[in-house]
Amino acid sequence: MEQPNTLIIAMQNGDEKAFSRLYTMYSEAIQGIIYSIVLDENTAEELLQDVFIKVWNNASSYSVDKGRFFTWLLNIARNTAIDETRSKSFKNSRKNLSTSNFVDILSSSDSLNTKTNSIGIKKFVDALKPACIKIIDLLYFKGFTQAEASKTLEIPLGTLKTRNRTCINDLRVMVLG
Repeated sequence: MEQPNTLIIAMQNGDEKAFSRLYTMYSEAIQGIIYSIVLDENTAEELLQDVFIKVWNNASSYSVDKGRFFTWLLNIARNTAIDETRSKSFKNSRKNLSTSNFVDILSSSDSLNTKTNSIGIKKFVDALKPACIKIIDLLYFKGFTQAEASKTLEIPLGTLKTRNRTCINDLRVMVLG
């Protein structure tokens, strides 16, 4: 997907129609990423709205020269979702999950694949080494800290950091081609 610079600039100048078009273009993928972190459809929908409010309110802080709009948007979404998972109210709500919710979570676990695939990320991530796929999934899609990912993957923190850097560089080379 080519970056819609004209829409981005129009949004930065206060054009609500351009903002609406950007929302339509990116909302499904962003909601999928949020969902993969919070694992709750209602929370993901609420956070999606929060993300786009942040985008509108902070539009002037984005610069086409500094990177892709989707990457900027992804970082806002990821940080918003992670902040939510660390909140006390979210943690309390997770304690009350029934077993039927776990069945729903497991059956919809490919939601991320479907939604990220619609913008073309999946083919790049899938092309990485299996170790990279695990690291990127934990750190960027599931919101793990580096320490949590290190523990989950049972590798030293320094090794995880080095591998993550290598994996991201491999991904960057593939995407930018």
